[in-house]
Amino acid sequence: MSRRLGKLSAGVATTGIVMGAVAVLTAGTAAAATTYATGTVAYMCNFPGIGQQQLDVKAQFDGPASIASGATATPTNISGSATINATINALLNAANYDGVRGKANMPITITNATPASATVSNLNVPTQINPYVPGPRTFNIVQDAGTGVPTFTAGAPGSATASLGTTINAPLDFHKKDGSWTTWNFNCTVKNTNPAQNRAFSPAIPIT
Repeated sequence: MSRRLGKLSAGVATTGIVMGAVAVLTAGTAAAATTYATGTVAYMCNFPGIGQQQLDVKAQFDGPASIASGATATPTNISGSATINATINALLNAANYDGVRGKANMPITITNATPASATVSNLNVPTQINPYVPGPRTFNIVQDAGTGVPTFTAGAPGSATASLGTTINAPLDFHKKDGSWTTWNFNCTVKNTNPAQNRAFSPAIPIT
């Protein structure tokens, strides 16, 4: 179940993972590209050796400044990041993990468009193996040639808003300091907060 993965970089997630969702909506009378991005969204995930812990995710995509009603669109330039805090980083280090690689599947929802929900599949988490550095650690997630990106059809004139879904699945390989890899099915669910977290990409996409 080994998968290609992306690169483990250190740092706090002002781009946290992860994660990307819909991208450039092209077709019809789509206008010049605009970047749409989420804020930080906290998920609870099953880390190997340490159980349920928080992962802070951010995602973005490039989309049209506006799109015509009824036009179809396919996302592009999807990217994101996922950040673990200093405590989780230390716990993984204590469990002898120092790297990761694999893929990420990120469900998204969108208002006033069809389908109303879909999954961006096989986002790349490039191989990232780094010596332990105390503090938060950020994992980058990127779209590549193997990423499955859904096509959307714009609804009635007005606007559409895309949002990260409530779950993330990532078939990952965690690297151990002895050079071995541990296959891990990494599952996350959005953290339950009051008020609920804002998972939307901003701004909304105008539909003409």
